[in-house]
Amino acid sequence: MSAPTRTPTGRNEVTSEAARRRTFAVISHPDAGKSTLTEALALHAAAITSAGAVHGKGDRRGVTSDWMEMEQARGISITSAALRIEYQDRVLNLLDTPGHADFSEDTYRVLAAVDCAVMLLDSAKGLEPQTLKLFDVARGRGIPVITFVNKWDRPGREPLELLDEIEQRIGLRPTPLNWPVGIAGDFRGLVDRTAGNAYTKLHRTPGGATKAVEEPVDAARAAEIEGAAWEQAMEELALLDEIGAHYDAESFLAGKSSPVLFGAALPNFGVSHLLRTLITLAPAPSARADASGTPRPVDAPFSGFVFKMQANMDKAHRDRMAFVRVCSGRFDRGMVLTHAASGRPFATKYTQAVFGAERHTLDTAYPGDVIALVNAQALRVGDTLYDGPKVEFPPIPSFAPEHFAVARAVDSGRYKQFRRGIEQLDSEGVVQVLVSDVRGEQAPVLAAVGPLQFDVVRHRMEHEFRAPVELSHLDYSVARRTDAASAPVLHGLSGAEVLTRRSDGELLVLVHNKWRLRVIQRDHPELLMEPLLAGGIEEEG
Repeated sequence: MSAPTRTPTGRNEVTSEAARRRTFAVISHPDAGKSTLTEALALHAAAITSAGAVHGKGDRRGVTSDWMEMEQARGISITSAALRIEYQDRVLNLLDTPGHADFSEDTYRVLAAVDCAVMLLDSAKGLEPQTLKLFDVARGRGIPVITFVNKWDRPGREPLELLDEIEQRIGLRPTPLNWPVGIAGDFRGLVDRTAGNAYTKLHRTPGGATKAVEEPVDAARAAEIEGAAWEQAMEELALLDEIGAHYDAESFLAGKSSPVLFGAALPNFGVSHLLRTLITLAPAPSARADASGTPRPVDAPFSGFVFKMQANMDKAHRDRMAFVRVCSGRFDRGMVLTHAASGRPFATKYTQAVFGAERHTLDTAYPGDVIALVNAQALRVGDTLYDGPKVEFPPIPSFAPEHFAVARAVDSGRYKQFRRGIEQLDSEGVVQVLVSDVRGEQAPVLAAVGPLQFDVVRHRMEHEFRAPVELSHLDYSVARRTDAASAPVLHGLSGAEVLTRRSDGELLVLVHNKWRLRVIQRDHPELLMEPLLAGGIEEEG
């Protein structure tokens, strides 16, 4: 099969189009308002006309990016989604991520595909464990971070206290771009530090379903109508000026400082300022290092890598979709690319752009864009596709699992469907599938970051593959990498089990707990028991 005839791509075209792109993810602790912020950004960019709510209360529909039945039923995000938004001659590729900690591995894969991250903080809770963990991954990948302090319309902490926590706990120097007038729970408006302390008074809209009304007010009038709240804000701004908490592009891009904005996503307060910040401060796509460490320029021939696999987004067709981050060159639908892992050609006749549950045919794409390849049976997470000279990007590390369960088919007569379902969930990264010679392929061990991943397995195996499973939980909580020489000894020790043939070829040993791990390491220092990489950082312990 030959590639269709197409107009030669000019380097200037690719470079200029790449400069228009901003590809970013929103990361947060569960319940910080991430899905609500995602919709608020789409609303302010006029990509949608009415915002939904996470729980779809009243006559408000569910969030645009949460399309799976389980997400809609539970009111949480458990998969990532790609939203393409055009705003002020910029193309924003927002990669929404799972909000629940049990699905953080999906978030780590998304962070491999973005150029910037928005760290969302709850004004009352500040930096929470999941936020800290995700920030560590962003830092490990060299991703600059913009901080958005959310829920300022509800009671919360002092703004200066939140800034101090950011600096003390994660070592980022906070540089506020705006400042709230009114304490958390009494949100009056925002002072824009980047525009000479211009004040915008905010007016709530019914239910926050449409864009908040923003009224410019001069300083004299603001002092008159806001009173003590205005005076307090001015004192705090003077202190920020005194300590030199001003935005610095070099330290932001180097991951040493973070621009900070305040707002409230549900009533759409401060969201427009975040949008403007993304298009002006967030970095555009740039040269990305391949597996050998050589940077591949954005105007090189097409290349991209798979960061997400998702099956059955369209129930009517039971399809399998690969989300690919474009790293270089121009993509034209119908191109015949090369699959780096196999060396085989890969046709791209069916290519789409996805906006939550909606999707449409995509004809062209540029660096920073996300393309969805339909019926991508041959692809797995981390695979590289390219045109022209061979290139392969580094694999996306698997996260260190902490929960394990043996899966067995409830109906032995549907074993083929059972195997197909387990293999597909493994290739999508829903769980890691481990097999041992002792247990056999009929009883694979599923390894997960959090127990809710097992609920997804049960749901999908029953409803998509018509092969219900029985899961028996194993009393292990630690996984380590080992080798063929150490495996026989480890397998014979109490509290340890060696499992083989993980999809990436690694040999793993499971241990009951960290105490037992330390005992084995003390008594058998010659045995290989290496920590697994957790999304670019070493796991704790």
